[in-house]
Amino acid sequence: MYWAFIVSKKLSTYFFNLPNMELKKWYWHSFAFIVGAYFLILGLIEAQVFFAPMATAIILSLMMLPLANKMEGFIQKRGVVALLCTILLFLISICFIGLVLYQIQIFIEDWPKLKETLAPKLEQLKNFLINNTPIKESDINGIGEGKNLQSGKENKGLGSSISAIFGKVFSLLGNYLLTFIYIFFLLKYRRDFKKFLLKVFSEEKRTKVKGIINESLKVAPRYLAGKVLMIAILAVLYAIGLGITGVDNFILVSIFAAIFSLIPYIGNIIGFALAVALGYAATGETRVLIGIVLTFGIAQFVESYILEPYVVGDKVDLHPFFVILVVIIGNLIWGIIGMILCIPILAIFVVIMMHIPPLKPLGLLLAGKINKDKN
Repeated sequence: MYWAFIVSKKLSTYFFNLPNMELKKWYWHSFAFIVGAYFLILGLIEAQVFFAPMATAIILSLMMLPLANKMEGFIQKRGVVALLCTILLFLISICFIGLVLYQIQIFIEDWPKLKETLAPKLEQLKNFLINNTPIKESDINGIGEGKNLQSGKENKGLGSSISAIFGKVFSLLGNYLLTFIYIFFLLKYRRDFKKFLLKVFSEEKRTKVKGIINESLKVAPRYLAGKVLMIAILAVLYAIGLGITGVDNFILVSIFAAIFSLIPYIGNIIGFALAVALGYAATGETRVLIGIVLTFGIAQFVESYILEPYVVGDKVDLHPFFVILVVIIGNLIWGIIGMILCIPILAIFVVIMMHIPPLKPLGLLLAGKINKDKN
């Protein structure tokens, strides 16, 4: 903090001595943006326990908004509709978590067999590294020995480790349940929040702001629901292809590969590598490798030429570079949950930017449509 104060003091002195007022103004705005971004990120990191469940609830509420509006056509009580939508989301999440845990359990049971199958391949890799790289056999063996040396220390802190694990589990469970409480209240009182936003602005701007909110509430839920549907379809395609190919734990691999598809290029590579590791590396059969390549090739074709244009739509998209960038930032701020939430949050902000004239150029850049704009 001391050095930050010294740097900011010197920068302030430098800004005040600038001869050009426009240049001075630009520097001040840049300085304010950098400092504001720093404290915003610091605040998000420190307040993750509060903001992460809230951000998740907002995204899920936006996804359920079209269904809630339709249900209110024949169920007049908004609280009942909000409760039914919340229960539906809760049941879907329980089924998803149960499926993933079941597949993880199967993977753990099959791990000794998989480890035995992979042992010769790992030995071949070890010999290749020793013969063709500067790595020595003692370096590789030292990794395992280092773990054994630390085993005694780890056993001493076993009680505290178990306590910390239980604390994290209860914290995760509390945030999980809290998310659905937020969803219920967000759906029930969504019109009150909308009226509050309108009252913040003057009467001259309310009509314009109302149009931006209404348009954003139409496009954002459609985009988010389309992405979820696309992930579900990809998971089914991967499961069919990998199941026929003979990949172990193909359901678990299919789910993760479909979720990773949100990250352009990198996500598909991770999913493919996971399938190869659990499929081809475990069996060593060329047939399995060909099946994995065909499965991912067909799935990518379907995603690019069918799912993206017809399921997700072209109302809003995200530039691959900024998707990768925001995933890295999300990981630095909130870890895994940040990587999952950052993409839909960026999509919502792009939707809003596209309807605000001063921010539209930035929205077009983030959406990868800057060259398609006629203005």
